[in-house]
Amino acid sequence: MQPDFWYKKWESNQIGFHQPQVNPYLRRHWPDLSVAEQARVLVPLCGKSLDLLWLAGRGHQVLGVELSEKAVEDFFSEQQLPVQVSEKGAFKRYRAGSIELWCGDFFALTADDVADCAALYDRAALIALPAPMRERYAAHLQAILPTGLQGLLITLDYDQTQMSGPPFAVDDAEVQRLLCGAWQVQMLEEQDVLGENGKFLQAGATRLEERAYRVSGR
Repeated sequence: MQPDFWYKKWESNQIGFHQPQVNPYLRRHWPDLSVAEQARVLVPLCGKSLDLLWLAGRGHQVLGVELSEKAVEDFFSEQQLPVQVSEKGAFKRYRAGSIELWCGDFFALTADDVADCAALYDRAALIALPAPMRERYAAHLQAILPTGLQGLLITLDYDQTQMSGPPFAVDDAEVQRLLCGAWQVQMLEEQDVLGENGKFLQAGATRLEERAYRVSGR
């Protein structure tokens, strides 16, 4: 999957993955992670998610990483936030208060960039990537993130033969395989959400499960 795929999605406004409200799993489960108020939270492939505002509203320093410059600019424009723009290594950095969005390739992030991140929130990163890139993504997270972090991961699972991604199907076995080498992974919630997703129903999907996981550093 090449960057042009996502550029075209944003330019043509084909962003069905964008949620017009704060994610309910985030609201329910984040407080139980006991992430310190001023902690810095890494949000990979963040788009223009309203979850960024929610995390900042809890007192966190938020570091979102997004490939599409349009997504980043739309976020600050739609939220009417005055933004400062600068360059930092491979990234164009946008900042407003406690929210920083870095525009560029997630895989260009270094350990130094995220050395002060104490938490991770992944709602739409792992499931946005095809299988080979999920392997690379998980390995990169484990290589750059400091030990002892807390995180929340949200996935979708369905019969991939019935519908092509993204979002891609990521089952529990894959989550455990990808992440358990470095972290403890605990499933917090599982819901059947097929009836709420017309796109999947129209494609002929016969099941669709959402899962929320707690990720803890060893």
